[in-house]
Amino acid sequence: MARSRSISGYGLWKYLNPAYYLRRPRRLALLFIIFVSVSMVVWDRINLTREHEVEVYKLNEEVLRLEQMLEELKGVGNKPLKTMKNAPEDPVDIQRRQKVKEAMIHAWSSYEKYAWGKDELQPRTKDGTDSFGGLGATMIDSLDTLYIMGLDEQFQKARDWVASSLDFDKDYDASMFETTIRVVGGLLSAYDLSGDKMFLEKAKDIADRLLPAWNTPTGIPYNIINLRSGNAHNPSWAAGGDSILADSGTEQLEFIALSQRTGDPKYQQKVEKVITELNKNFPADGLLPIYINPDNANPSYSTTTFGAMGDSFYEYLLKVWVQGNKTSAVKPYRDMWEKSMKGLLSLIKKSTPSSFTYICEKNGNNLIDKMDELACFAPGMLALGASGYGPDEEKKFLSLAGELAWTCYNFYQSTPTKLAGENYFFTAGQDMSVGTSWNILRPETVESLFYLWRLTGNKTYQEWGWNIFEAFEKNSRVESGYVGLKDVNSGAKDNKMQSFFLAETLKYLYLLFSPSSVISLDEWVFNTEAHPLKIVERSDPRKPTIALRQRRFGHQVKG
Repeated sequence: MARSRSISGYGLWKYLNPAYYLRRPRRLALLFIIFVSVSMVVWDRINLTREHEVEVYKLNEEVLRLEQMLEELKGVGNKPLKTMKNAPEDPVDIQRRQKVKEAMIHAWSSYEKYAWGKDELQPRTKDGTDSFGGLGATMIDSLDTLYIMGLDEQFQKARDWVASSLDFDKDYDASMFETTIRVVGGLLSAYDLSGDKMFLEKAKDIADRLLPAWNTPTGIPYNIINLRSGNAHNPSWAAGGDSILADSGTEQLEFIALSQRTGDPKYQQKVEKVITELNKNFPADGLLPIYINPDNANPSYSTTTFGAMGDSFYEYLLKVWVQGNKTSAVKPYRDMWEKSMKGLLSLIKKSTPSSFTYICEKNGNNLIDKMDELACFAPGMLALGASGYGPDEEKKFLSLAGELAWTCYNFYQSTPTKLAGENYFFTAGQDMSVGTSWNILRPETVESLFYLWRLTGNKTYQEWGWNIFEAFEKNSRVESGYVGLKDVNSGAKDNKMQSFFLAETLKYLYLLFSPSSVISLDEWVFNTEAHPLKIVERSDPRKPTIALRQRRFGHQVKG
């Protein structure tokens, strides 16, 4: 048997010997024909595979195009269809909205129990702190959120405290910026929503105490003012005693609204003089450094950024235009904003290898590959302002808004806790890395997700927002409220529930899962602390008085 296997094996091996075919030309020709035939079959299969891959790619492209068309049908002109307002609500939206409302109840009841009347709650030590001089920051910041969510008993109790206990006659050096956006804005929003004139009187009281800050040679305000004496100055740490760009250019919405509601033009005149002064020598790219000299209005050599100390100046250029119902009276604001958006485009870069779009900071002519989480308001701002452009520019800015929102969402997704750090650095070949690693419950990313969902109808933004909310629930919720994180990598907790968590973060999350008729963007504009103010058409700036009627929102949205 062994021998027969050997002979058989030899018989097979001879066909692999080239000499065998050289002595047999016919068989060599036959082998060549077989080789060519097999090669042609294989080549044909490869071509068919490639053609199949191309067809699959084209089909995927077509699917994406059809999905985009479907999203556009959901929001003609980037606004939800009117006919969809009466459509049945998504049960998932109702459930998620209720979860956010429960989070607000938990945050508010903890404040009520442990820090009533104080500026902010310290959840881990179960006490309160007056981080804003005892102005009831959390109380006032929460008024409109309570109202919108239909938490009537809580709103009424807070309203009674404001009426009976809120006193602004304090020997306290207040931040003009923080006091305006939180206190003036919060009180005006409560007035616009409820029609309760007590809120308007309180807003007028605190605004009158802030007015001396604008008494400078140029009208560009000092950023710190004593609420009792009216003595104003700039913070000692500011470069050369300069005023801060955002702190000086983020009062226009509130003070214009106050003039409109009281009929007294002095508030509007003070804040519009600032913009008039800055517009005299406004640069072609619309970008200003973060420090401005209040004596001569000259910008100082310093950082240009859409993050801390620059951000809301650009936001308010757009929003004053929205607040005035986009009329010719407010077009100069839109013109300045469009210049600034040209400047923003010059700061855009993409990371490698993942092509995350981000906004650089700038020192002189040098771009710095750093982006604050605070700058994550920009996608929402771009989406809100896109409709004022022609079709091509509108599409470009909406696309940029989506790209930046994806980056901001990945600020969250890239950490172990799924919560974003304070800022991020971008390095070639390594994408992004967290810089300052704390998280203080900031709202900017969910704010942009809210705008993008409202203006495009794309539910992806709701999913991203829900993931962020779940990360807050997992990492920041404690027995007596919500806390920030000292480090988003380790999850170590701090001991403060920031007032803007109730004013902004939870409000935007709630509205992200609410019908578009609740605080409609056609009727309301949000200040930079997420306090909604009624849009009032400005045709004649000499006649600022308007009449407002009370509106109820909490009863429109069940859950």
